Amino acid sequence: MSPEAGRGVIARRNPVAKLGAALLIALPLVATIDPVSAGVALVLELPLLFAAGLPARQFWLRTLPLWIAAPASAVTIALYGAASGDILFEWVFVRVSEGSLLLALATLLRVLAIGLPAIVLFVTVDPTDLADGLAQLVRLPARFVLGALAGMRMLGLLADDWRALSLARRARGVADAGRLRRVLSMAFALFVLAIRRGSALATAMEARAFGAPGPRTWARESRFGAGDWMLLLAGVAISAAGLTVAVVVGSFRPVLG
Repeated sequence: MSPEAGRGVIARRNPVAKLGAALLIALPLVATIDPVSAGVALVLELPLLFAAGLPARQFWLRTLPLWIAAPASAVTIALYGAASGDILFEWVFVRVSEGSLLLALATLLRVLAIGLPAIVLFVTVDPTDLADGLAQLVRLPARFVLGALAGMRMLGLLADDWRALSLARRARGVADAGRLRRVLSMAFALFVLAIRRGSALATAMEARAFGAPGPRTWARESRFGAGDWMLLLAGVAISAAGLTVAVVVGSFRPVLG
């Protein structure tokens, strides 16, 4: 993901702060399945979403799977969820009740409240900045972080490799028939190519002492400033406000209760 995707205030924050804010918003909402807490959190998240500075087109493209998954989950819960209260409609295995509709609304809002900030915050994250933050601030093992970063950087090559394989097979005249067989053979060839590239990359990294023991130096220092702490506090405030309102109005429904 390009760091140029968003130019707002949130886009300039440390990736570790974005990760922490998304977790602080998501984890408390997972503990309850009521529509009030998720609805309040979703409303309070709007300033964060606007502060990311994403263009409207990119925002809708990035979040399109979420807008499809959330209503689909709600419809499934409404038709096949646990029935409670008055039965509104019943046919074979389908049973729609007041309780299932309320649960469907809670599911819809919760998916949006958890998914939207996670997607929007991470659209503006640069993988290298995230790796720097995880290794320097969170103190994750440098070998693991750098290996994951290298693998993530290689993901973009898969599409180019698939296109090159397709053009090469077409040039040899073996890409005009047997679509399923062609896809399977190309997938196997891509798998072999990925293993070879991964092995070469691992050897090159070991030769450059990426796996050497002891503390290592970093080309760029990852800083955690006041704005990053404010972003974390905003995540805490959003979750706390949603849960507090749900408890006050009596709609709090713990998942494990």
